[in-house]
Amino acid sequence: MARSTLCAFMLLAGLSAAKYIVPGGRWHATDGSLVNAHAGCVTVDKDTGKFWLFGEYKVEGHTEGAGVSVYSSDDLATWENHGLALAPVEGHEYISPHHIIQRPKVVYSKVSNEYHMWWHADNSSYGLLLQGFARSPNISGPYTFVSATPPLGNWSQDFGIFTDRKDGRSYALYSNGDRREGRDVYLSAFNEDATALEKVVHRFDKYDLEGPTIIQTDKSYYALMSHKTGYRPNNVVAFRADSLAGPWSQPFTVAPLNTRTYNSQSGFSLTIQGKKKTTHLYLGDQWDQNSNWESRYIWLPMEIDDRKKTLDVVWNDVYDLDVKSGEWTAVEGKAYLAADAKTAGAAFKQEANFASKNTIVTGIYGNDSTVTFEGITGTGQPQWVSFYYQNTDDMGFGDQPGGTPDRIGGTWQLRRIASVVVNGKTDKVETLFQRDTHKGIILSTPLLLTLEKDKKNTITVGGLWNGFDYKGADLDRIVVYPPEKR
Repeated sequence: MARSTLCAFMLLAGLSAAKYIVPGGRWHATDGSLVNAHAGCVTVDKDTGKFWLFGEYKVEGHTEGAGVSVYSSDDLATWENHGLALAPVEGHEYISPHHIIQRPKVVYSKVSNEYHMWWHADNSSYGLLLQGFARSPNISGPYTFVSATPPLGNWSQDFGIFTDRKDGRSYALYSNGDRREGRDVYLSAFNEDATALEKVVHRFDKYDLEGPTIIQTDKSYYALMSHKTGYRPNNVVAFRADSLAGPWSQPFTVAPLNTRTYNSQSGFSLTIQGKKKTTHLYLGDQWDQNSNWESRYIWLPMEIDDRKKTLDVVWNDVYDLDVKSGEWTAVEGKAYLAADAKTAGAAFKQEANFASKNTIVTGIYGNDSTVTFEGITGTGQPQWVSFYYQNTDDMGFGDQPGGTPDRIGGTWQLRRIASVVVNGKTDKVETLFQRDTHKGIILSTPLLLTLEKDKKNTITVGGLWNGFDYKGADLDRIVVYPPEKR
């Protein structure tokens, strides 16, 4: 029977958290490079219990076809880079550098005692809509290409895998394209060896969704999917059922409306069954269409109530996950309000009934119009600082760059960009990406900063060029968190 050692479920032993998980942060591997594994999955080694992260490898200036990268971790926070698990092959019919290799998922096959990788295989025009298959005796690879086929004679686009912990059977989840006669999401069972699909178990008809994943509890199945808005995030929805064959419920949102699921897209989920608690994690992607290779990861705990039949993705700037016990705790930080900060130039404080002290700082345009937070206590070690902001680019005009997506003919600007300077040291400017929110919606984005110990530090925020102006987003507050545990 095909079994995932975890693309959807894992039984963990002997592991403990060493560092914080910071959604939207710049995650670095132990070699110092950015973690570069997008829209993938986490699988657990059947022998060691180590976590393995597989994802799309993105290269600057080359958005597709660069292969599948792989990283390992003992705590879901400290990642070691192992290079490419599946490398592109020049001239290959399906995995050349000019082909699409998207949403890779890896499961363990007990029948053949090897690891199987599946993904959305396509050409650059999305004209093939196939499922790629590769195999390896080692979880880290390298994986050998086997085939690219239409699943049960159908089309396949966004791809996911779920393994039922009741019987170990693996299932594929895939949208069948954007054509008018498609727009469904299929749930299909693999054979015992996870080498081919046997039958369709359920079809989510004409919802026009993608990025599918399934979470299993003791009593329910929850299927999460996103709407089709390209790289722009949207309100991810979930369906619930007592069995995979259904009937499935009407879709419902999993995060506060207009947060666009905290600017992320669904794609995978992780269940940690610890000694004290079972924790379900939402593993989303925060895409950056301006620099796809630098897209971030939004990994958040989910609260599921089978009695009420609800699922909620819970925001945390910083949280500590103990993978041995299964428990997670929100890390507490100290807030510094923009209402109490100093403004310069054209920056000014404006009434906002949704903001802290009913005040938000706006007009942060260029380096001459800034807001400075004072009296910040530091530790002398790197600390995560979350910047809470509102980005109202959706208030622009549809015929201008960065104009509103909520206007006829409108466009959408992915982000504003701000400069961040600690203690006036302008030779060390940090860059803060501030993605679109919505009118009255405040979200946060983190930076890792070093604040001097035993000193009242300052943090100054200004605007940087973002492609059409020098605007930084409106600021509500910053929250300074204690250093990560080592």
